[in-house]
Amino acid sequence: MVFLEQLVTSFIASAAFVVLFNAPKEALLKCGLSGMLGWIVYFGLTYSGSGPIAGTLAASFLIAVISQVFAKRYKMPIIIFSVAGIIPLVPGGLAYDTMRNIVESDYNTAVALAVRASMLSGAIAVGLVFSEVINHVFRKPSINPGKMQQ
Repeated sequence: MVFLEQLVTSFIASAAFVVLFNAPKEALLKCGLSGMLGWIVYFGLTYSGSGPIAGTLAASFLIAVISQVFAKRYKMPIIIFSVAGIIPLVPGGLAYDTMRNIVESDYNTAVALAVRASMLSGAIAVGLVFSEVINHVFRKPSINPGKMQQ
């Protein structure tokens, strides 16, 4: 039952941002799907004990790959799919808790939460960049080996 709830809510969250960003309506289901698949990877990895950072890294990588495939197949900008797909992974709650603890002068807790939010944000960025690098490696023609020996 928890798994089904995670599927539905992550799909709705991602699809809602398509509406909020005024993206093309035909991207609604695809963006919801990319966010849902990414969140399920995150949820599965964290639930199995891999930790939130590894889960976020793997999920953002998958979202970026799915976004590249959707962008190419449906001839739309990749940013539509990647932004909407990443939304469920963004550590907004941690950032809010960090600021709340700063306001309440609980600096030790605030620093710990800020570091955790930064690490999760960094994992998102690394996953997106790593996917793009892998995409370029496999899609770009290789350099002529004869020129490299000179």
